[in-house]
Amino acid sequence: MTRMFGTDGVRGIANKELTNQIAYRLGQAAVVFLGKTIVVGKDTRLSGDMLEAAMVAGIESAGGTALLTGVIPTPAVALLVRKLAAAGGAVISASHNPPEYNGIKLFDAKGFKLPDALEDRIEDFVRAGGLEATEEGAPIGSDLGFTVQLNDAAEIYITHAVESVRGQGITFEGMTVAIDTGHGASSETSPEALRRLGADVHVINDDYDGCDINVECGSTHLGPIRQLVAERRADIGIAHDGDADRVMLVSPTGAEIDGDVIEAVCALDMKERGCLANDTAVSTVMCNLGFVHAMRDAGITVVQTKVGDRYVLEEMREHGYSIGGEQSGHMILLEHNSTGDGLMTAVQFIAAVKRSGRSVEEAASVVQKFPQELINVRVEDKNAALESEAVKAAVRAAEEALGDDGRVLLRPSGTEPVVRVMVEAKDDESAKRHAEAIANAIQA
Repeated sequence: MTRMFGTDGVRGIANKELTNQIAYRLGQAAVVFLGKTIVVGKDTRLSGDMLEAAMVAGIESAGGTALLTGVIPTPAVALLVRKLAAAGGAVISASHNPPEYNGIKLFDAKGFKLPDALEDRIEDFVRAGGLEATEEGAPIGSDLGFTVQLNDAAEIYITHAVESVRGQGITFEGMTVAIDTGHGASSETSPEALRRLGADVHVINDDYDGCDINVECGSTHLGPIRQLVAERRADIGIAHDGDADRVMLVSPTGAEIDGDVIEAVCALDMKERGCLANDTAVSTVMCNLGFVHAMRDAGITVVQTKVGDRYVLEEMREHGYSIGGEQSGHMILLEHNSTGDGLMTAVQFIAAVKRSGRSVEEAASVVQKFPQELINVRVEDKNAALESEAVKAAVRAAEEALGDDGRVLLRPSGTEPVVRVMVEAKDDESAKRHAEAIANAIQA
């Protein structure tokens, strides 16, 4: 049986894989396993209203109080849980996925995603039939819960982001900022925060009909924001995914500024200000070698985890690190929030650039990206391929040839009979040659 929780909550096609029944029982589970008061937010998907109604019914049926934020970014829910001293939070969103998908993510009382062990207990509860299947059953009468509308939820989140920059004595006066909110949850919050910080803001895709979220726009499709940056001669372009827990940036010339570069600029700024815990930045095994070298040259240690922002966060919490991120634009700045926060990341990046006195492109040039070659090799047995002596020999040969100027990474796909071969090197030809040699060894 496939595990209900993935790396970022329960997710699937709404009303088919993610049903009202599941949402209802997850609402009950939130009260049973987290506590009586649950903050509930959602993105702009058409199915959001339906799943919200089902989840809230579950919360109320378990005797809990649902604090409804309406449409709001995922990181805002994590923040509100702490600000309102709630027992937990729930976000109805499928992040960067297409509009027909939806998902439910849960946060604990500190605004952190739940550990695997607790997710497994919740899954068992849901599959067993929820409270109705327990010996004590669901509450009745005066023990039932109720709903409260939070009319100032977006304002609390906007103010938090704005004050994080103003508190550093920074404004964005004189800057022109372009932003693509991806027909998603940041359509109100990110543009307003940037305006309050003094920027001249130009926005696209801040409307929505429930069926256009992430469609050819936002952080996974940078064409529209590049065009807007060029048209408005903007100093920087900002692109969010549907729930705005990530961000990708674009320079005035249209160059992509991904999570590796964003993290490098922010980490260097934090080190300069003396607030980079243990002079360490956390990333994943997929970060570009250019990022690792840039950090090493600045005296910053890079700790690499498995792919997934939850693993980045686990490493940060265990060792007290203050910054971590992924190439995809998930950035966790624990001084400011407990989860990936696209708006906070964007404003802290801009603040770092302003403080440096450099342009966006000059600041981003700290990372010289290594060319990367990625080959997906279909196999009958992923484990057998990875344990093959011939494959290991091919990897060793590539690593010896590359030395400190490249690296090799083999990863089995979690969903397909595929082994992913990734090689980075100082030039495209070397990366391609070594990747093909390893791929050939796997195929053989």
